[in-house]
Amino acid sequence: MYSLRRQPAEWERHDAVWIGWPSAPDLWENDLGPARAEVEDFIRAILFPGGASSAERGERVNVLANGREALAAAEIMRSRLPEPDLLTLHDAPIGDIWLRDTGPIFVKTEDGALAASAFSFNGWGGKYLLPSDEKIAEEIARFSDMRLRKFEDFIGEGGALETDGEGTFLTTRQCLLNRNRNPNMSERDVEEVLKSALGAAKVIWLDEGLEGDHTDGHIDNLARFIAPGKVVCMRPTGNDDPNAKVLGEVEKVLSQSTNAGGSKLEVITIPSPGRVLLDGEPAAASHMNFYISNNAVIMPCYGALSGHSDPSNEAIEILKAEIDRPHFFAIDSSHILTGGGSFHCISQQQPPPGKLPSKL
Repeated sequence: MYSLRRQPAEWERHDAVWIGWPSAPDLWENDLGPARAEVEDFIRAILFPGGASSAERGERVNVLANGREALAAAEIMRSRLPEPDLLTLHDAPIGDIWLRDTGPIFVKTEDGALAASAFSFNGWGGKYLLPSDEKIAEEIARFSDMRLRKFEDFIGEGGALETDGEGTFLTTRQCLLNRNRNPNMSERDVEEVLKSALGAAKVIWLDEGLEGDHTDGHIDNLARFIAPGKVVCMRPTGNDDPNAKVLGEVEKVLSQSTNAGGSKLEVITIPSPGRVLLDGEPAAASHMNFYISNNAVIMPCYGALSGHSDPSNEAIEILKAEIDRPHFFAIDSSHILTGGGSFHCISQQQPPPGKLPSKL
């Protein structure tokens, strides 16, 4: 018998965060160094949101790196921090950095313990299955001394799921009902797994994800909860936004949805990055791939890759008005994007232990 599990909302207190370090030169090629610099900027915003001279500190950071060269580069990065002891470096055989998808999802149990749930991983539908990625959830559970329950018969990724911490989840049919993941499962079948693994009481299903998204429509590029009953999504930027239709449908569905408690969702929109190209093709660039740390919101932006004037200033100003955090950052992640994601994709928060609310 397993006790009831609940995945906390991202804005709830974190004890630590796990982050992947770009490690494979053959995957990153000329973007390896610049991607590492962007990850370092992300880490600094988490650890020192008020600046290096401020007494304010964020959650502890755990970085996973693979191989001698990557570990050495990560150690150099660590040594540049004002307080290197706030970061723990782990030697781990990660295939790539997308820990939101390959790592475990931390949950709280009714007996007051912290535990982890994980699903089977098949390289985003067989596209990019790299050595050890299917095992990294067990490695992180071992590093963090967590009880891990793996749901072997279900293929899914953390970036495909978004929760308000009160039993309401968002996901997409394009991802979790895809023939390349769970071809014989219905919406109800998936919901039963999410109930057991993460405490889902209601799942709101969206249809399609962003164009150029090799994850087949991960929700953390489409819509995010930012408070109980409050969700943010994007509106198109420019007349040539490749995702105009998708974004309009996302806003429409969310505006008609209620949470697990039966209350109508409040929907806030921010501008999308617009038409962002990589090698001449639309990339899945998204302002939704932000990370909510204990003291900051870190939102990706895409600099010169956007074909329009940078809409990130407007986006971050709206988030400032809606999310309860003292610090906000818009940090360029153009080089991380060449690998297929951004800050939320490479991170997984670890909450402190604590009992479930009695209502759950």
